[in-house]
Amino acid sequence: MNIKEAKEEVKRAITSYLMKDDFGDYVISRVRQRPVFLIGDPGIGKTAIMEQISEELGIGLVSYSMTHHTRQSAIGLPKIVTKIYDGREYEISEYTMSEIIASVYDKIEETGIKEGILFLDEINCVSETLAPAMLQFLQYKTFGKHEVPEGWVIVTAGNPPEHNKSVREFDVATLDRVKKITIDPDFAVWKEYAYKKGIHRAILTYLEIKKNDFYRIENTVDGEQFVTARGWEDLSTIIKLYEEQEYAVDEQIISEYIQHEKVCKEFAIYYDLYNKYKSDYQIQNILDGTYSDEIAERAKNAKFDERLVLIGLMLEALTQRAKDDVDTEDYMIELHGVLAEFKRVAAIAAESVDSILGKYIVQRTAAYKEEKRTTIMTKEREHVLRRVILTIEKYKNELAQLSIADVREGFEMVKEWFSLDVAEMKKHLEDTQSQLENMFLFVEAVFEDQEMLVAVTELTANYYTAKFISRYGCDKYFEHNKELLVYERQQELLSEIKLLNENDEIDISIL
Repeated sequence: MNIKEAKEEVKRAITSYLMKDDFGDYVISRVRQRPVFLIGDPGIGKTAIMEQISEELGIGLVSYSMTHHTRQSAIGLPKIVTKIYDGREYEISEYTMSEIIASVYDKIEETGIKEGILFLDEINCVSETLAPAMLQFLQYKTFGKHEVPEGWVIVTAGNPPEHNKSVREFDVATLDRVKKITIDPDFAVWKEYAYKKGIHRAILTYLEIKKNDFYRIENTVDGEQFVTARGWEDLSTIIKLYEEQEYAVDEQIISEYIQHEKVCKEFAIYYDLYNKYKSDYQIQNILDGTYSDEIAERAKNAKFDERLVLIGLMLEALTQRAKDDVDTEDYMIELHGVLAEFKRVAAIAAESVDSILGKYIVQRTAAYKEEKRTTIMTKEREHVLRRVILTIEKYKNELAQLSIADVREGFEMVKEWFSLDVAEMKKHLEDTQSQLENMFLFVEAVFEDQEMLVAVTELTANYYTAKFISRYGCDKYFEHNKELLVYERQQELLSEIKLLNENDEIDISIL
């Protein structure tokens, strides 16, 4: 199965293992809970889905790579203790608590979350001395005498033996104690993840054209050559940072992440071409609706690969705008709640505005840290909360510079600043809607149905543009979506619409 299907199967298994009966006991006892064993090529995303599952289920996560463990660190160190048997005193050996088990207890203490996932990666690469203990662990959930806390589900992962010389193949006795899930690479599934992670558009459009280059591991006369999903993601990060600092991205840099000579060379050529098209086509003019006849004519006569790049370039710009709009609205709604409380306090408080805002900063910072400590906080939520704190600090500093101490006068000034920010947010949103409309008009004018299908499908698969359309709509999108019968994508979007439309519009009048 692909990584998305595997993720859902792991979630179902964990949910089942954590079900309780009327007496509060787990329906499936710990001994009968088979550890999940994910087997798949390296860099396919096994570790990443554990983080996602933990976040989505709201449970803890402790991860370990078993290649780093000896028998002593996994099971514990021996110690001499004194015990009395039948009236006689004896010195015997016991073991300290396993580092791995101790980490689970530390996580419970740190977060207060009593259920979670103990994820052991590269489980089939354990040392020879540790291998016998693993069978006991998989069956009884213990290292030495110490048990994994109740409510913690064991998920393991490993690579096939052909890709790792350290792999010890499991025998029947071991395999009969795990829930084995085999994962295969799947670009279409990874692309959904890639949109949300903001993978560089040059990588996405290249792989759209050359899907076979998404994941390759080959043995050649020069040794093993490979390219993995992890490699593409890490390359995306470094390309973005290099572009931001205006460093050159060349074949040497690409080869450090794409360790397949042919794929590396071809992507390096493509990346240069991508940047050339980005300059030649003047993407912002297309989205503003001010493109020239020459641009339209070139696009109309372009080969399909070049058309795909052009669509990708337009979507890249729209994705960033859509992300900014969605993130800003979430932030403004959170900030609006703080300012509504500020209004109530301002009406009765005798303190200075500096003192009140200072208390809000302390309170919001403490609440942010507590939420981060006790819950599985998404990156989006974290950015919203931190942005709100920074804004309150900015209000406090600016009021101090204006020598405004009166709380009511200070509130009126903050309200004015907030209103200006809301107006700016709405203007940015309207411009994004206009640019989205202009993209459709351009594709209608110069391309055929095939390119429109690509544009609509990509807008739907893209996490941020789908979220944007869900919240704010786009007549052209729904028109072409219906025409092109993209039913599966549409159903996913409609379910998002139902959820996301529950967000209330910001009502400045209550401030």
